[in-house]
Amino acid sequence: MSDLTREQQTLKEAYVKARGYWRPWTEGLLRLDPGFLQTYGKYAGYAAENGPLSRKMCELIYVALDGSATHLFRSGLALHLRLALDAGATAREIVDVFRLATTQGLEGCHVGIGILAEELAEAGLQVDHSELTKEQQKLRDAYIAQFADWPDFCELWLRRDPGYFAALLDLLAGGRGGDGLDGRSQCLISIALNACFTALNPQGLRMYIKRALRLGIDQREILQVLQMTAHLGVHACAVGVPVLMEALDERAANAKAAAESMGSGEGGRQ
Repeated sequence: MSDLTREQQTLKEAYVKARGYWRPWTEGLLRLDPGFLQTYGKYAGYAAENGPLSRKMCELIYVALDGSATHLFRSGLALHLRLALDAGATAREIVDVFRLATTQGLEGCHVGIGILAEELAEAGLQVDHSELTKEQQKLRDAYIAQFADWPDFCELWLRRDPGYFAALLDLLAGGRGGDGLDGRSQCLISIALNACFTALNPQGLRMYIKRALRLGIDQREILQVLQMTAHLGVHACAVGVPVLMEALDERAANAKAAAESMGSGEGGRQ
């Protein structure tokens, strides 16, 4: 028999219907602060209920966010990966999500090489303005053909280390075709990875939003992705509430043991 009140049971059923899952932290929050759980359920469910993205796309975005090296929230990853599969995602599509998350490691390189170029210019050191070699031009053309833009970091990497730029291009351009993610889906997931507060990257976010608009992605889809990235903040509850419940249970057990010990002591003195 459940020890939930009728109101708590109703709230639990509504949450599961809207969000598709029930976890230890939601159970704990239901008991400790049902009002906050209800508020969070409405807040987190708004995007999924009102946005144009498919359920599969929403779950793939959560897979990207939870699996990102900037977050690594394993229980959330396991949950949303299974929900993505249930929604029709293929293993190849999920691997593409992981590939996109892998490219987050490039952001420090891109920012760093820009700073290096600025500092070299400030110090009056030589800056390469020579014409590109045929191989460099070929790499440049391949990047533009793939992404239809040419960010500053591309020019810097191409001139300073063409071999690294070629490897970078292979990584960024991988996963196209087959039964993997299409270009639109990849762009939306990249927006999520750059917009998430665990790895907020305004430069990259702007680049991918521009790409999304060039691809004809509706602004409502972009807005929904941005709304979804904020949900990771609830992982403070996902981790913290079970720990709090354990601490409260331990405190109650200790108090009970102390009371029983005191009771047995008093009985022995009678």
